[in-house]
Amino acid sequence: MRDDKSGMLESKEFQILKALKLVLTDVVKDTATQPGLKHPLSERTIEGIRQCLKLISVRERELIEEAGKSMDMRPYYADEPKKNTVVPITKISRSKKKNPEKK
Repeated sequence: MRDDKSGMLESKEFQILKALKLVLTDVVKDTATQPGLKHPLSERTIEGIRQCLKLISVRERELIEEAGKSMDMRPYYADEPKKNTVVPITKISRSKKKNPEKK
């Protein structure tokens, strides 16, 4: 296991998981049949592929969390408005109300 957490996402294990996931999903796509036709893969094989993909996803999530990363990597447009606004702490001040009673 690597000492630096960010290196986990570039590890052989992560690369293997990505390759396996890609191959399994390609097999599913390549063998997809029209509704009503018999699927060329057996039910046992289809269930095995599902289980493998679940295990791969769980391990990928573990590796990502161990690396301190987040799973909510969503695409966004560059011109999309930001949801959060960062306000520098130096710009935060008390409002200066003029109180006629105190001087």
